[in-house]
Amino acid sequence: MARFTMTRTLVGIAALLLVAGCMEGINPLAKKEDGAATVSSAQTSRRIERDVEAPDVFQVSEKGLWDGRPSLGGVWVAHPDVKEPERVIIRNESNGSFVIGALFRRERTNPGPRIEVSSDAAEALGMLAGAPADITVTALRREETASDEAVAVITDPAPEEISAPESVETTALDPIEAASAAIDAPAPAAPAAPAPAQSTLSKPYVQIGIFSIQANANRTAEQMRNLGLATEVNQSSIKGKTFWRVVVGPAMTAAERAETLSKVKAAGFADAYSVTD
Repeated sequence: MARFTMTRTLVGIAALLLVAGCMEGINPLAKKEDGAATVSSAQTSRRIERDVEAPDVFQVSEKGLWDGRPSLGGVWVAHPDVKEPERVIIRNESNGSFVIGALFRRERTNPGPRIEVSSDAAEALGMLAGAPADITVTALRREETASDEAVAVITDPAPEEISAPESVETTALDPIEAASAAIDAPAPAAPAAPAPAQSTLSKPYVQIGIFSIQANANRTAEQMRNLGLATEVNQSSIKGKTFWRVVVGPAMTAAERAETLSKVKAAGFADAYSVTD
């Protein structure tokens, strides 16, 4: 009886070793050297937009004055030498404050400093009503720069290098299980919405104003939406200063843009003008 038990034990051990050997033969990790994915690095380039100072376009350093009256349009200054509206950086040289705003042509010339400062700009620059301050106004231009960054690229092994082990057998699903799988399967993705029409205008948007306080920008945008105009509030920053631009559009035709400008100016924003974005 003891001999029979020992024989069964030896047979069992042999069977376990045989199974272990077979499992080792189908272990997908055993062919890691041949079938493993490889990781390599590659360089990719992306475009970054930023505002840079453009003194060659416009720059003046003169006395500026806020007359103490509240003004619409957010942060802006006006000067008689301006040819067309610009986005600018405005500096108060007296205290080092600066803010991003709009620059307009000053149509009428009054006695005193030639730089007229809006109430919002004066607040951001720390200017007092009726007290001239040394102001520098410099045009800004949007430029694109390339930023190279390394990314990991994972290369999967070629299809022929991966094969199912011969000892694995496939079995048909039970009809009930197949039906349940079909019910639980995610619904097919909805077809993508058609891309919106692209404007052919070089300046399809109308800029309402530039604001240093987000609440003022949102309030102005809501006023434009109440007029039935598609309005956006775009946040940007430069040199650590954040500002918000309120724009309407895009217009698809020149006639549509002219109608938008008419509505905006009738609402009190006489300095609104066309912009690229």
